[in-house]
Amino acid sequence: MPRSRTMNTAAVAVAAISVLATACTGQSESGANDDPNARTRINFWHGWSAPAEVKAVQDNIDRFEKTHPNISVKVVGNINDDKLNQALRAGGSNGPDVVSSFTTANVGKFCSSGAFADLGPFIEKSKLDLEKTFPKVLLDYTQFEGKRCALPLLADAYGLYYNKDAFEEAGITAPPKTMSELASVAKKLTVTKGAGYEQLGFMPTFHGYETVADHYLSSWDHSYFDADGKSNIAKDPAFAEMFTYQKKLVEDLGGYAKLERYRGTFGDEWGAKHPFHTGQVAMQLDGEWRLGMATDADVPFEIGVAPMPVADDEADSYGKGFLSGTIMGIAPASRKQNAAWELVKFMTSDTQAVVDFANGIRNVPSTFAALKSPDLKFDPRFKTFLDIAQHPKSSTPDGAVNGSAYQQTIQDFGFRYEKGAVKDLKAGLAETAAQIDTDLAKAK
Repeated sequence: MPRSRTMNTAAVAVAAISVLATACTGQSESGANDDPNARTRINFWHGWSAPAEVKAVQDNIDRFEKTHPNISVKVVGNINDDKLNQALRAGGSNGPDVVSSFTTANVGKFCSSGAFADLGPFIEKSKLDLEKTFPKVLLDYTQFEGKRCALPLLADAYGLYYNKDAFEEAGITAPPKTMSELASVAKKLTVTKGAGYEQLGFMPTFHGYETVADHYLSSWDHSYFDADGKSNIAKDPAFAEMFTYQKKLVEDLGGYAKLERYRGTFGDEWGAKHPFHTGQVAMQLDGEWRLGMATDADVPFEIGVAPMPVADDEADSYGKGFLSGTIMGIAPASRKQNAAWELVKFMTSDTQAVVDFANGIRNVPSTFAALKSPDLKFDPRFKTFLDIAQHPKSSTPDGAVNGSAYQQTIQDFGFRYEKGAVKDLKAGLAETAAQIDTDLAKAK
């Protein structure tokens, strides 16, 4: 399931993680002396809460216990990063041994603070070949500055959903492949009604559910930080190009105020009244889960799925997209880390386990073998997301010692810029970059 809209919560949670650095240092060695073949019970904490998701988790645990009859697993669900941080600080026999999080942006903090145990010794002992097992982007977002404290457990890939009936009515024969084509198609699909809209081609504002800054940026080749670890957003032209493009699209489709009034009529992002489901918007940037949700909502039109368009001068990179996903690690205070590693290894690298879990959760598998498995039970259109997950130019935000805080700073700038509160883009980006650098320095 997606977690992109929890950025504010994630940023607040990062502050709490810093407390863990002192509490957790040096505990992983003593916690890895348990016998993984002995009879034991471990605690696994995760964030899923929907009934179908909870069932899929338990089904996977049941499979693990059959293959590891000496290890029983107590599962605790609906755990967000705030609750997880509190438990990691407290430790104790009732705390988690295995942990998972939807917030890939916090991996930098998890690893640098010691909030998650170093998995390096476990991986080496198990002879798990990471490069042959996981796509590069997934490996990148589960480590920080050479320290691996997590492994990927399913992935989210973002693409473009479109209303095929609306396309046909407008005489559009194929989904847009470049950002200029996206703007053109969005305008053609927009039908006004009085002071509002009968149909909006695409909701471009940064509050438009998944149209957040880092998702837009995946359409450009970009770098958040330079070689010295300083914010690159004022120097890399991709950022100015993205913000310029987004604001012009906002203006071309009716202006910020009009679009925001229309957005106020939208249903909940996770409910049946999502604006793409209802036909209020004809195109939607979203993750792979939307296909299942739209199908469950019994939408009255044919759904098309394609990669998100890319920058005009990067047309050869079409097919890439934004990636994120669930991460899995071991609690440093756990006294059963070898047993915990058996569960982490099983859930993240056992092909059948990954495939079965992906089928149950309706997320993208996180290993090469699972991505190619004939046992995947997905709508044929889901292949678009499988391809995005494996595309060499797909991207995810860089890790940082303060987690997602720098992304929230960029997003906050976007909120101000799109409504006209910031007049000078170049100066605004420079000021935002300076704020990011200050925040990073304070976090170290």
